Amino acid sequence: MDRVRVAIVGAGLAGLAAAVDLVDAGHAVDLYEARPFMGGKVGSWVDPDGNHIEMGLHVFFFNYANLFALLRKVGAIENLLPKQHTHLFVNAGGDLRELDFRFPIGAPFNGLKAFFTTPQLDWIDKLRNALALGTSPIVRGLVDYEGAMRVIRDLDRISFAQWFLGHGGSRQSIERMWNPIAYALGFIDCEAISARCMLTIFMMFAAKTEASKLNLLKGSPHRWLTGPILDYITARGGRLHLRHRVTQVHYEPIPAAAGDQGAAADPGFRVSGLTLGTPEGERQVEADAYLAACDVPGIQRMLPEAWRRLPLFDAIYRLEAVPVATVQLRYDGWVTELGDSPAHQASRTDLSRPAGLDNLLYTADADFSCFADLALASPEDYRKEGLGSLLQCVLTPGDPWITQKTEAIVAATDAQVRRLFPSAANLTLVWSNVVKLAQSLYREAPGMEPYRPTQRTPVPNFFLAGSYTRQDYIDSMEGATMSGRMAAAAILDRPVQLASNAATGSA
Repeated sequence: MDRVRVAIVGAGLAGLAAAVDLVDAGHAVDLYEARPFMGGKVGSWVDPDGNHIEMGLHVFFFNYANLFALLRKVGAIENLLPKQHTHLFVNAGGDLRELDFRFPIGAPFNGLKAFFTTPQLDWIDKLRNALALGTSPIVRGLVDYEGAMRVIRDLDRISFAQWFLGHGGSRQSIERMWNPIAYALGFIDCEAISARCMLTIFMMFAAKTEASKLNLLKGSPHRWLTGPILDYITARGGRLHLRHRVTQVHYEPIPAAAGDQGAAADPGFRVSGLTLGTPEGERQVEADAYLAACDVPGIQRMLPEAWRRLPLFDAIYRLEAVPVATVQLRYDGWVTELGDSPAHQASRTDLSRPAGLDNLLYTADADFSCFADLALASPEDYRKEGLGSLLQCVLTPGDPWITQKTEAIVAATDAQVRRLFPSAANLTLVWSNVVKLAQSLYREAPGMEPYRPTQRTPVPNFFLAGSYTRQDYIDSMEGATMSGRMAAAAILDRPVQLASNAATGSA
């Protein structure tokens, strides 16, 4: 294939992953990002006072096979900090419960042990959990992974709550355990999330021992995640252009024969260029291939209205994005250091010695479903001398919070933190920040799978990437990475070679 010029719109993980494969193949790549920072939904920056701000809380499960492969390639895999192989639930009053996957025997037995021994559920709920999961496609997946995934894909038509309750699971299990996990994964609850999404995660956890183990970054994504990926791209001739927003897609008619490259249909036109708004004024860009690596609202704004006559593009407008608010709270002590003894009290206020829970935390008793103390979990950028915990809390569902003032959001979140950790009642909140996204992940509701577009489109030189596009995972960092690699393979007109999450695949 001759060297081609590729214009990628969007410098999130999907666009960056595509760019890596394209520069590896020797092509000229320019990334155009509307924001003043790269990263998309994993974007981060530093405020004027030196505080690191993130778009959300980013957790890296070991089943992120393609993202991990990308990080190894760019030399950034050591930037992940693995946590203990247990999922922690913090209930009101400082009541800590575990879903503990640590076991001498691997998958699926470590998962069975975790679910049968978790104190987060009573024995009746545990047995009903076992009934539901024991009659799920996961059992088939232990011997026939692809066959099980075909069944799971077909379950996109119903919600996880419908599936789980219909297979004998209990409402209490949903409220105390599965809802916090669903909120953490897709920002919506089990009534709203597709059964396909939750069962896809369960299948991967059951297939590989380490899949349910998680990592957090050393610090901010722009330093430890997207930064190294961009360095790899620019070292091979790729370029990033910030504050470049597409205002118009130009296209021109082409002969039908020239437009037939295996696309779903031949519209008889191709993209001829882009108009971008920049701080220096309008700019015209031309390339041989164009990749829109946007989120759902971004691609809906970018597509020309006339393209909606093509079913693949029109279907995109059926997709919705969910709101989310991420709250950062800095205290003058260690919030998650539990206990009321004199020793615990002294540890909680000793700012020279970090203390508390170094892991992702779930809760069913607050408006934030998952949170972490980044001063412990991601210390490189978030631990500050003379200060304590930096809690990063994800408010889900985000709908009630988007219109509220920052001060009200901070006050409500701080009050709920203190209900979860009454032992931290005497600590003082010294700094806070709120990032509100009215449209974030795409809403993985039942029946939405048919509307997710493929990476190759009916326009022969126009391609799509983003975790909302069709790939065999959920809207996540792994899904974004997969979509970017699939889009690059489509541009290169060659089969994609993805890392597998099956038990026999590479991680």
